[in-house]
Amino acid sequence: MSEAAGDAAGGITVEGVARSFGDVQAVRDASFSVAPGHVAGLIGPNGAGKTTLLLMLATLLVPDAGSIRVGGHDPVTEPREVRARIGWMPDALGSWPTLSVRDALVTNGRMYGMTTDAAAARAEELIELVDLAPLADRPTRVLSRGQKQRLSLARALVHDPAVLLLDEPASGLDPAARAALRELVRRLAGEGKTILVSSHVLSELEEMADAAVYLAGGVTAAADAVERAGRSTRQWRVRSLDSERLGAALGAAGFGEVARTDNLGAIVPLTSEADAAQLLAHLVGVGVPVSSFAPAVGDLEHVFLDLNRAGPPAATAADPAAPIPTAPDDTDSEPAPDPRGRTAASDPAGPDEGEARA
Repeated sequence: MSEAAGDAAGGITVEGVARSFGDVQAVRDASFSVAPGHVAGLIGPNGAGKTTLLLMLATLLVPDAGSIRVGGHDPVTEPREVRARIGWMPDALGSWPTLSVRDALVTNGRMYGMTTDAAAARAEELIELVDLAPLADRPTRVLSRGQKQRLSLARALVHDPAVLLLDEPASGLDPAARAALRELVRRLAGEGKTILVSSHVLSELEEMADAAVYLAGGVTAAADAVERAGRSTRQWRVRSLDSERLGAALGAAGFGEVARTDNLGAIVPLTSEADAAQLLAHLVGVGVPVSSFAPAVGDLEHVFLDLNRAGPPAATAADPAAPIPTAPDDTDSEPAPDPRGRTAASDPAGPDEGEARA
């Protein structure tokens, strides 16, 4: 994906970005791009630099080196243009505790230059969208963690941004709300929005992301490293109605020494989908009643774990967010203040309050 692809109509391009806090290098060399219409997962262990990177994209931190473009604009030199184009959902919601849910959304709309009537109408739409209608007139201080997350998402969407930056958006949500979030994110991507989602719950990212940015030690993994990780040996889980027959058949197929069993079935290491298909055909052919045969973990988790085993990546040139690989065939701390005195918790990444107009 070229830089132009990342910049056009709301895309993201990051090249060689670094940011330190004293002697701590939070981000050493981040390079990637995300095109409009795509959902990219931002994946990495604790302390990898994910939140710092998101804060730089949201204009809340200034990078020490490198360049960032959001819809063709620089967050450092053109913060208002970038803020007009992004919807920022931090991990922890900073809100006005005495305002009602409805008034908080109207106020945010006014900050983005919407008229009072337009902001009120948009607030009603979003209250229904995130299922907060029963709490619309309650002060935000009474909301639960999950309810605050839904309000934070509504706030990020108030001005219909081209780019969404979501930091742990599913945190605190119940199962129904998580499913609704996944559906909403995919729908927004289908409308042409660029979405970058940071989450530790890789199984959820698996269902909403079509690309991934892997970050470790403040460095993004190169596309070739991600591709190699996707091709590495992975674990497959096999379940059968007859565990004894399954064990005997795996032994006869040469997997007796490497397969392990637990209450959920057998785990077998396989190097490709072709090998998996061959093993499945063998098991069925010898009469094993196979009830389930699938990778033990999702593609994102498989690549993440393999990259972690290899250690932090070396600095690389810019790569597009890597497509989520499939098994091959044979071929959270408090945000640090930025130089302008703002943090993610204290600033909604919207235009200056003085820009609201009637």
